[in-house]
Amino acid sequence: MQSTEIPVETSAAPRWNRFDTSWTIGLFGTAVGAGILFLPINAGLGGLWPLLIATVLIWPMTYFSHRALSRMVCASPNPNQDITGVVREYFGETAGRVVTVLYFLAIYPIVLIYGVGITNTVESLMVNQLGLDPWPRWLLSGVLVLAMSAVMVAGKKVMLVVTQWLVYPLIAVLFAVTLLLIPQWSFDGFGALPAPGDFAMSLWLMIPVLVFAFNHSPAISQFSVSLRERYGAGSVQKASSILRITAVLLVVFTMGFVWSCVLALGPEGLQEAKEANLPVLSHLANVMGLPLIAWLGPAVAITAIASSFFGHWLGAAEGATAIVRTMVDPQQKRLSDRGITIGVSVFLIVTTWLAGVLNPSILALIESLAGPVIAAVLYLMPMYAIHKVPALARFRGKASNVFVVIAGVVAVGGILISLFR
Repeated sequence: MQSTEIPVETSAAPRWNRFDTSWTIGLFGTAVGAGILFLPINAGLGGLWPLLIATVLIWPMTYFSHRALSRMVCASPNPNQDITGVVREYFGETAGRVVTVLYFLAIYPIVLIYGVGITNTVESLMVNQLGLDPWPRWLLSGVLVLAMSAVMVAGKKVMLVVTQWLVYPLIAVLFAVTLLLIPQWSFDGFGALPAPGDFAMSLWLMIPVLVFAFNHSPAISQFSVSLRERYGAGSVQKASSILRITAVLLVVFTMGFVWSCVLALGPEGLQEAKEANLPVLSHLANVMGLPLIAWLGPAVAITAIASSFFGHWLGAAEGATAIVRTMVDPQQKRLSDRGITIGVSVFLIVTTWLAGVLNPSILALIESLAGPVIAAVLYLMPMYAIHKVPALARFRGKASNVFVVIAGVVAVGGILISLFR
């Protein structure tokens, strides 16, 4: 029988290799999705000065929070446990079930958001760039959701290959669009430094969308399990290295893209994009009059949504499966693994299709549900675990822990502010 003891931790992380690069790209692809494509709208409407502060804060927020979540899994004495098993191991069955439900609720709304985003983006492409009559929304959404879901149903290996194909061109095109918009930049309309109260409120309401836009927590569980199997005790250090580079890539490409879009559109253009419920690139394609942007914009939007959809589907399916197994069939006697997998897949496909048909406000979903719940699971839960769980005791007493707690409380509080405004 194979031992599950944790090997003695070494002082040096294993040398960087292709395995690490693949995970870096995979985590980047999970984060680059609807949140990034809608982030310029929300962030830009708050003004340039809050956006500047957000640019400074987002790297440590992203890196320290995802590192803490990864450490929860990597430090588990059982190397085969994913995040749903780890929380039950750390907190007990009852608390573990609650956290599992929160984990699912942190990811599942994002899958719905992608159903809305992909439908609106393709419909806009058909009307504005291709000059076609739009399909009935129920049909268009159904075809698109089924196409993305088919990649997931085909298996994880197929999904990883497709993600690799999507992410590298996505990085190149995001950078190209950022540069192409530079001649359109203008600071007109943004005004002077806002009053302290308005400044603080704009920044506060921006935080939940920032958390969402840079979130790659749905892939952290499988990422950490994979590293734990490959590197043993070195997985903690290796995870830190990979997550640090991922956060740098996200900040450089994402915030560069955000600033370029905000300065190119201006406050009025950002408001129009928000009212149209379109990703910012689709709106840019419709209003800028630049032929290259007209085609690159929808292409980037569709690619980003698809690549991120895959990672979030994995997390949502993982959470839903854990809920069924622990609450519906805890003895694992009534339902087979295959039956649960099919049931969860059908549930995700049908509800994502319905979201695409109903077309709720994407920014409202992000601000009111996805952002705050993600913050609770990604920022606050790992800090509580580090404080309470003996296996994580070596990670206590760090200034970064305090920073993550403050960022999490601010993000969760953003929902209360937006609800009562």
